[in-house]
Amino acid sequence: MNFSAKGWAWRPRLAPAEPQAAVAWGDAARRLHARLLLIPAEQATRLQATANRDVLVVSGVASDLPWVDGVAYAAADERAPGLWLPTSWEPEVPTDLVGQALSMAFSRSPLLLWRDPPAVVPLDRQLPVTPQHLQRIDAYWAGR
Repeated sequence: MNFSAKGWAWRPRLAPAEPQAAVAWGDAARRLHARLLLIPAEQATRLQATANRDVLVVSGVASDLPWVDGVAYAAADERAPGLWLPTSWEPEVPTDLVGQALSMAFSRSPLLLWRDPPAVVPLDRQLPVTPQHLQRIDAYWAGR
């Protein structure tokens, strides 16, 4: 879902948050998907994923998150339940207020608020990373 910040901007975090999700857009999402197909089953069982036509989000503990060129990272914000943000950026306004506004606007939780491209991504439909789930994502992207 597209989202544009009105009346506020992003600022770099003083200290990056511990990654809890890998976030990949466009071609990087396809590379992340391909990488997920290659990870050991034991690691995959500890990960969850969700996707839309533009982005793939894979959540789990930092040591299990796969890396590919172009991936960025996100984490839940401890000040705003249900709000996930980039690990290196934060809104310049209180995140609890941002979280409340987004919760009211989207009626879903948790939500990933992304800086670039500006977007809100619902995370409430994440499923375990399995070959079947990855196949469904691939078919969705292919329009099948």
